[in-house]
Amino acid sequence: MTLTKRDLVIRISEETGLIQQQVLDIVQKTLDYIAEALARGDKVELRNFGVFEVKVRKARIGRNPNSPAKDVPIPERSVVKFKPGKEMRAEVLKIPPLPLPGLPPANSSPTAPQTAP
Repeated sequence: MTLTKRDLVIRISEETGLIQQQVLDIVQKTLDYIAEALARGDKVELRNFGVFEVKVRKARIGRNPNSPAKDVPIPERSVVKFKPGKEMRAEVLKIPPLPLPGLPPANSSPTAPQTAP
């Protein structure tokens, strides 16, 4: 399931009694301020949630999968990184890992010898 900005607005509106348009304005203004700070290269630290910061990825050489013999230069660029806070990290760690499609669950042992009765 994906939590959208609309979902946040509805939930906050129901819990606070504020009009949805007021909540939307507040949520949007908050996101705008975060985006502006990151665009300036500032770090955004939200206690008990996490830290957003801009990091520069070094230039590197990539490969085009359609023509692997040819190197493709990838220039350095700025990317936004997020490091979850301690409380969020603890909550996320409680989620059981999802099995990858086509692979057996982690607790099954496909190579275990079968014993005849």
